[in-house]
Amino acid sequence: MAHASKPLAGKVALVTGGSRGIGAAVARRLAAEGTDVALTYASSKGPAEALAKEIAATGVRAAAFAADQGDPAAAPGLVRAVLDRFGRLDILVNNAGVFVGWPVGDPAADGAALERLSSVNVAGVAALVRAAAPFLPEGGRIVTIGSCMAERFPFPGAADYCASKAAVAAYTRGWARDLGARGITVNTVQPGPIETDMNPDGTDFAKTLKATIALGRYGRTEEVAAAVAFLAGPEASYVTGSALTVDGGFNA
Repeated sequence: MAHASKPLAGKVALVTGGSRGIGAAVARRLAAEGTDVALTYASSKGPAEALAKEIAATGVRAAAFAADQGDPAAAPGLVRAVLDRFGRLDILVNNAGVFVGWPVGDPAADGAALERLSSVNVAGVAALVRAAAPFLPEGGRIVTIGSCMAERFPFPGAADYCASKAAVAAYTRGWARDLGARGITVNTVQPGPIETDMNPDGTDFAKTLKATIALGRYGRTEEVAAAVAFLAGPEASYVTGSALTVDGGFNA
């Protein structure tokens, strides 16, 4: 039974792309709520294992798993490895994602990179949800990190990325219908500009972007993690098929 101060005690969460940025913040926050955490990495083995060790030192179980979300065929094996290690799976957080962008028709566009964008951001997410869904219990949670760019982006060159995030938002609504009868909720968190090593503050681009944000600043990874923790927790038991936008008013 969950302790009042640890509402997710006894639960097991799988966080993809959990070695840095938003994924690492989500892993830390869920662990603070009492969750055992499995996190994946594609290439950052050292940081991922260090984070798992850090989380385990707080008193919950944690482990890092090598898994490339761009390979949808690997999803069932990842789910089986998590189940073998932890015995159950209650919360799936699809965080891993990539960004590339070229204006449509640009002869310099990298076709392979655009194909990988689709594989990681859409096909890989769908494959992991399909693999995990049969094992989630009643009260299970699926949260996908989308983007406010699924709804609006005021600059050219990002159509493929925007479409990939719109796709997972549409999947979310459909999966909420598919899994609702089992008491499993499915939601999307849509961050705006967040301070990470992949999207650093302090650049000329960041200065331009902040001028379009109602709050006038980049968000923090912890602010996105708080939204994920809410959707993963008991107080969000009647929230499903929704998109929670955490963008400082970028889309306002």
